[in-house]
Amino acid sequence: MTLKDIKSKDVKFANILHAVGEFGKFQRRLVALTFIPGILLAFVHAEHLVFTDQEHYCNTSWILAVGPNLSESEQLNLTLPRAPSGGFQMCLMYLPVPWDLGSIIQFGLNHTATCQHGWIYPKAKTRSLISEFDLVCGKEPDEESLKSISMAGFLTGSLIFGFINHMLGHYPAILMSLLGLTIFNFGTAFVRSLHQYFFFRFLASQAVMGYTISSVCLANECLVDNHRAHAIFLEHCFISVGVLFLTGLSYSLPHWRLLFLVGGAPVFLFIFYIWILPESPRWLMMKRKVKEAKQILCYAASVNKRTIPYNLLNELQLPGKMMTEASVLDFYYNRHLRKVILVVGCIWFTVSYTYFTLTFKMRDFGVNVHFRQAVSGIMKVPVQLCCIVIFEHKGRKWSLIVTLTQTIILCCLLLIFQDTELKSTTMLMSVLGECSLTTTFTVLFIYTAELLPTVLRATGLGLVILASSGGVMSCETIIYQILSLQPIVLCCILSCVALYFSFLLPETQDQPLSDSLEYFSKASLQKETTQNFEDTFGKRNSDIMEMMMAEDSASDDVSEEAAKNTVLNANILRLDADISSTPAVEPSAPEEAHGQAP
Repeated sequence: MTLKDIKSKDVKFANILHAVGEFGKFQRRLVALTFIPGILLAFVHAEHLVFTDQEHYCNTSWILAVGPNLSESEQLNLTLPRAPSGGFQMCLMYLPVPWDLGSIIQFGLNHTATCQHGWIYPKAKTRSLISEFDLVCGKEPDEESLKSISMAGFLTGSLIFGFINHMLGHYPAILMSLLGLTIFNFGTAFVRSLHQYFFFRFLASQAVMGYTISSVCLANECLVDNHRAHAIFLEHCFISVGVLFLTGLSYSLPHWRLLFLVGGAPVFLFIFYIWILPESPRWLMMKRKVKEAKQILCYAASVNKRTIPYNLLNELQLPGKMMTEASVLDFYYNRHLRKVILVVGCIWFTVSYTYFTLTFKMRDFGVNVHFRQAVSGIMKVPVQLCCIVIFEHKGRKWSLIVTLTQTIILCCLLLIFQDTELKSTTMLMSVLGECSLTTTFTVLFIYTAELLPTVLRATGLGLVILASSGGVMSCETIIYQILSLQPIVLCCILSCVALYFSFLLPETQDQPLSDSLEYFSKASLQKETTQNFEDTFGKRNSDIMEMMMAEDSASDDVSEEAAKNTVLNANILRLDADISSTPAVEPSAPEEAHGQAP
């Protein structure tokens, strides 16, 4: 099968999707089904809100036994030692004594010790995990550990759900991830220890990553042209709306358990997805389930009140065996796929590293976490919507280049202003940088999904998310352990490298999605063989080779090495024919006379 035939198959499937209706009722319903749960994906960031620091003191209620009418301030004055700054010590208390209240007031208490009976939180308006499990005075959870648990969930979730999408399909992967969100988001409200909380958040992070990969793949494979980009942009906008929703809930609800109860309960409504969510017809074709693919396409056409021409539908035939066989090892053995996954993985690594570096930078300003989350969520939505315009008119490649360029400029400005007293300017640069990188994430999701074939799309997204997790872990290591290195400087350097790599990627706008690996094998083979023949035989023979590569081959299962040998032999025969067709040199006169002598 030639490269022309493979492209023709992809175009035919795109034509069928156009015949079904580019963005009819079926597609609108599909987009709504995929981006509405995005609001609840924001709950994976709840750690910022349930681990907020709260002012605490040792529980010294023992003194109320001898002075039950003491006010809170009098109790603290009598039982807590003072810090050099004038405030009360948070982790020390005076030891109880068997005196009456008058003696305690007259002589005072002198012997101190660590807190014996727990802690109190006099100024806390809400019940957080800090006050629930008394995570103070050396018991605080390491922020690096909190991030690592989420990253471990993302990492394992990308691997597990990439495999599930590849083997079972996007439909069961979405159902399983929604089930995971239901159980582990809602179940977090009932944990009895910090270790149980970490375990539930780890599994919830897996479900979030599984839904993200599955929904992006489904939207890419069921929609055409810019409609798939609009759908994914809207889904990510709804995640930003979910962050605002989460921030408002955490600020208004008096208990952290209510946050997960209210946030986790709506996921039960998505149980009806079992009956109405469709499978990707492209994935069904790659799994040789042509009948099921035709049924979904016909159903979509009926919902859109359209009719698929019989000749188009009849062109959906059982794909060849080699078209549907693929595994993660193809990212190593296939030269073109290997280049794509390495380049895109480097960009994902850089974007994640830079994004989390700016997020950590925002903490240095001492801004309230609720205010910081709200401002970031509000600004991300218009920035995402503005990027759609660039995406439509300039394409995927240039959208990625523009967002990375913005990131480089903002990082350089942040580097200039970070040692000045212009705190508000520095904070504005950090927020704008976060918003620009959020848009870059969305562009990368769409671009990566379009660069990869259907048979390996979910697996490839899982691999680049591994690279993204590596960027987050590197960020944490540098910020917490290598304090002498300026993290923002490294952000500028890595962003410049990612910008260079983005120029190496091909444009995918207005191009049909590739379904099988044959396109990549044929394309890379043609490019490699063309270059070899140009070096060996010159431009003229290279043109001959390109013409021959465009002709139909006898078998679909021919190997790349056999194709190279066939082209080589054909060109050698053509060169021999050119030599044999050259006129012979006429002999000289004496030679002619000698040849005619008797």
